[in-house]
Amino acid sequence: MSQQTFSLQPFPSAEVPPVQITGNISRDDNQLIINYQLIGNLQEIVIAKPSDTPTRQHELWQDTCFEFFLGIKNSQRYWEFNLSPAGHWNIYRFDSYRQGMQEETAFSVLPFRVENKSDSLVLALNLDLDKIISSAQLVDVAITTVIKQESGDINYLALVHKGKEADFHIRDSFIVEL
Repeated sequence: MSQQTFSLQPFPSAEVPPVQITGNISRDDNQLIINYQLIGNLQEIVIAKPSDTPTRQHELWQDTCFEFFLGIKNSQRYWEFNLSPAGHWNIYRFDSYRQGMQEETAFSVLPFRVENKSDSLVLALNLDLDKIISSAQLVDVAITTVIKQESGDINYLALVHKGKEADFHIRDSFIVEL
């Protein structure tokens, strides 16, 4: 198992958000482990309150949402994972760039936890990938986050931004290899 650390960057033409996002990611056998840490002025960020009954929901990216994109190496197929600080989640499968979008039904829950502290928010996910890929398949990952500020401004953060506009689906931005 090799663990890689990351630090997300805001889209270049956007206002710099009042927070930073760092973390780490690893794959042990076929367990994907990803941890995000949001630090900074959290009072300026819209952060959904924890839900007692987290569920699968659509359009989580319209508010503060931790995301990652997982693609099979040398394949156009990929998945988009959305994780809300409230505990809500969703997974979408794509056949190729923004094509064939379907809700991924292989998962009925997404096992992640959120710790909301006064100066930071930590999100940790431990996911068994066996439901969608074999342990022998290599994957490419893009790590991203949408930050909604109290002002209504939206910031798009990623490891890299390859497009003229913020676009997390561009396969060239899936730069973590596991």
